Amino acid sequence: MVYILLLVGFALLIKGADYFIDGSSGIASLFRIPPLIIGLTIVAFGTGAPEATVSIIAALEGSADVTIGNIVGSNLLNMSLVIGVTAFIFPLAVERPTIKKEIPFAFLSTLALFVFMSDRTLDLTNVNMITRSDGIIFLLFFSIFLYYVIEAARNSREKAENVAPNNDKEVGSLTKNIIITIVGLAAIIFGGSLVVNNSTEIAYRFGMSETLVGLTIVAIGSSLPELITSITAALKKQSEIALGNIVGSSIFNILFVLGVASVISPLPVNDKLFFDVVVLLILTILLFIFSRTQYKVAKYEGLALTIFYVLYLVYIIMRN
Repeated sequence: MVYILLLVGFALLIKGADYFIDGSSGIASLFRIPPLIIGLTIVAFGTGAPEATVSIIAALEGSADVTIGNIVGSNLLNMSLVIGVTAFIFPLAVERPTIKKEIPFAFLSTLALFVFMSDRTLDLTNVNMITRSDGIIFLLFFSIFLYYVIEAARNSREKAENVAPNNDKEVGSLTKNIIITIVGLAAIIFGGSLVVNNSTEIAYRFGMSETLVGLTIVAIGSSLPELITSITAALKKQSEIALGNIVGSSIFNILFVLGVASVISPLPVNDKLFFDVVVLLILTILLFIFSRTQYKVAKYEGLALTIFYVLYLVYIIMRN
C-alpha cells in the first residue's frame, strides 16, 4: 500500500504542478509579462512548488535530511539532467541577462548555502546547522531577487506595444486561470504530504538513509515538473522559458524553500551533503561556461551534463 500511495503522491505533484503552471502562466500572460520573466518566476515557482511542499512538510515533521537532501538533489538534477536532456533534444539559446545576472545569482545562493552549512569550520561549533537567522538571510536574498525580476518585468512591459484588451474575455479567462491555479496548488500540497511520509517509510524498510532518499527518490520525483516543462518549452523553441524555469527554480529552492523550512525548524546538516553542494557549485560554473559559448547550450554539452548526473547518481548510491 505504501508504494501505491507514493505513486499517487507523485502523480498529484506532477498533475498539480501542471495545472498550477497553466493557470499561473495564463494569469501572467494577461498582464503581458515576457517569456523569460514568466520562466524565472511563474513557471519556476510553479515547478518548484513540489520541492517546496515536500521540504517544508519534511521540516515540520523533523526530517531535516529529507528537507536539505531534496533541495540539493533537485538543484543538482535541474542543472545536469534537466538542462542536459532538454539541450540534447533542442539546443538551448541563452539570453545575455541570464548569463550576466540569473546564473551568477544561482551560484551566489548555492555559495551562501555552503557557508551557512559550515558552522563547525567557521564558528567552531559542535554541529553544522542551518539556523533560523540563516533562513531569514535566505529570505532577504530572495526578496532582492524578486525585486530584480519585478523591475525587469516592469521595464519589459513598458517597452511592449500597448494593445487594448478585450475585457470580457480577459475577465472570463482570469477567473478560469485562478480556479486552475488553486486546484493545482491543492494537489501539490496533498501530493507532497504523501511523498514525504511514504518515501521516508520505504527508506527505513530498505535501510536507506534519509539523505539518500532526499537526494534521489524525492528529488527526482519532485523535479519531474521541471523536466517535463523544460522539454515541452524546448520542443516549442521557447528556450527562454526552459532555461529561465531551471535557473529560477534553483534560486527559489535554496533561497525561499530552505529559508522558510529553516525558519520553521532549524535544520541539522549531514556531513555527506558538503560533497553534493560542492558538486552543485561546479555544475553552476559549467552551466555558465557552456552558456557563454555562442550564447547557447549545445547538444554535446547537454549530453555531457546528462552523463555527469548519471555518474553522480551511481556514486551517491554506492556511498550509502
